[in-house]
Amino acid sequence: MKPTAFDYHAPSTAAEAVSLLAEHGGAAKPLAGGQSLVPMLALRLTSFDHLVDLGGVDELRGVDRRDGSLRIGAMTTQAAVEQSPEIAAAAPLLTRATPLIGHFQTRNRGTIGGSIAHADPAAEYPAVVLVLDAELEVISPAGVRSVPVAEFFTGLWSTAVAEDELLTAVTIPLWTGRTGFAIEEFARRHGDFAIAGAAVALEIDDDDRVRRCRLGLLGLGSAPERATEAESALAGAFVADVDAEEVGRLAVTPLESVPSDLHGSADYRRRVGAEVVARAWRRASEEARGVRT
Repeated sequence: MKPTAFDYHAPSTAAEAVSLLAEHGGAAKPLAGGQSLVPMLALRLTSFDHLVDLGGVDELRGVDRRDGSLRIGAMTTQAAVEQSPEIAAAAPLLTRATPLIGHFQTRNRGTIGGSIAHADPAAEYPAVVLVLDAELEVISPAGVRSVPVAEFFTGLWSTAVAEDELLTAVTIPLWTGRTGFAIEEFARRHGDFAIAGAAVALEIDDDDRVRRCRLGLLGLGSAPERATEAESALAGAFVADVDAEEVGRLAVTPLESVPSDLHGSADYRRRVGAEVVARAWRRASEEARGVRT
């Protein structure tokens, strides 16, 4: 199939892009890498009268480390994220998540901002930025605002970005000290969306107690979410005393809207979810303690 007819716009600045979005309202849609939007248009699962192509907006690309944080432009490709030594050093969880996204052809075109703004609950980047306590920079004709990631995802494929706004950058605070990071997921085939997945960021003190822990879940609800009850239970615990299977159980037990579809029942996803949480916890805790496996 082919998309319905639309007017194509190619702005060269972010200001021009948001001006077009404001002018055309809900009839316009930003086009980043197009790896999710273009197939949906081709299958006529959605349609827009205007597409605003961000490919020529160079100011939306790039990586900048400053003031204890890492800022990544929204149009930075996933391949660039994967290959960046600066990101690997400052935000290793983001680097480790990237190879799980589709195939290399997908990552060559797909962008970090496009993935986050699309807000697919089974996608890796939304869960990762949630775990890392990121701030999302959004621009509109009225100016720039910063949205905490905890307030950004509002539901299935929906975010706090308004019709006349554009996601321009992701800012990730740096984790320092004794830290460990891991992401685990289960998919039928490499490149498929995950049936269930988990991302873990962990910081421990000199006595091997949990100082800070974030557990993110993907594929287990209508939006990426944190396993806050499990996080609370882990606070202050000796890492060696933690039962990884119990962490997995605590993470999935409170979930109320686990999807059930042809890829797996809700009960199946819960079981898989508990297992990937346990695996991610083990890997992150081993890295934080400097354990070689």
